[in-house]
Amino acid sequence: MVTRGRIAALLELGAGFNPEFTGRENVFLNGEIMGLTRAEIERAMPSIEAFAEIGEFIARPVKEYSSGMYVRLAFSTAIHVDPEILIVDEALAVGDAVFANRCVRKFEELRERKITVLFVSHDLGLVKQLSDRAILLLNGRIEAQGKPADAINRYIGLVLEKQQARQEKQQRFEASYRHGDGRSEILGVDLLNAEGDPVETVNGGDEITVRVHCRFFEPACDPMVGILIRTRIGMEVYGTNTRIEKIHLGSYQAGDDLEVDFRFACWLTPQPYTLTVATQNADGSSHDWLDDVLAFEVVDTRIASGVANLQARIAWRASR
Repeated sequence: MVTRGRIAALLELGAGFNPEFTGRENVFLNGEIMGLTRAEIERAMPSIEAFAEIGEFIARPVKEYSSGMYVRLAFSTAIHVDPEILIVDEALAVGDAVFANRCVRKFEELRERKITVLFVSHDLGLVKQLSDRAILLLNGRIEAQGKPADAINRYIGLVLEKQQARQEKQQRFEASYRHGDGRSEILGVDLLNAEGDPVETVNGGDEITVRVHCRFFEPACDPMVGILIRTRIGMEVYGTNTRIEKIHLGSYQAGDDLEVDFRFACWLTPQPYTLTVATQNADGSSHDWLDDVLAFEVVDTRIASGVANLQARIAWRASR
């Protein structure tokens, strides 16, 4: 690779920082590595401190910093050493929204000053906003390049192709734990939107369907099929089965298939969840139990605590 000009890089948290040195000492260390004189760094120091906004921690060892403070100081240092080329690799993911917006404005300022910025990110919105030209890398090779919108569309297409291939693959289960007596086997589990399309992201309140497809290998009379939703830390949020819902599934012989749909409005709070499914005997023992077989995420414009979004309506009155 051929470069012309001073390069500043923000590739990994802590890269180039000595954890035993204070924030201020690390600024001087990085500046000198970049070829700046001590006087030049002294002149830039007030701007670096103001942009980083870590207050008195600038005089504390960086080993005491949070990841957010680390990236604030590292980014502030990198952009204030007057680079002609700035390389940033996903470093803003740990920053808060206010700091991220400040960085975006700084990127736009650098672009106006004709400074080359190599920005590596999975944030498609930022890539489209900040870039004049985009390159999509796949397995270490250039898959697409050119206008940001074109590269982004190609990336989205690859993601959709990958999702479709995974959904069409019969044996795609990666359950965290699977057990049962084998009288039936779960062959397919799908999370579907109101149009019947497989999804991994659900808007709060949307109608969704959990579809469980199983096959019997031994005769079974009035079996049960059940689902269980958990948070990512394992808290059980909602579970039901055909017995609880008073649905009798009848009798089956070896080789028979059964498909059961659980349909409900997903009034869960925005966060990741997992889905566990099972086929069971009438006494509750399992034919086939798959823990955390699917992961999905609920998104919403409204934030709520806990796991259930009860859509509270608020009335208020003022009196004097």
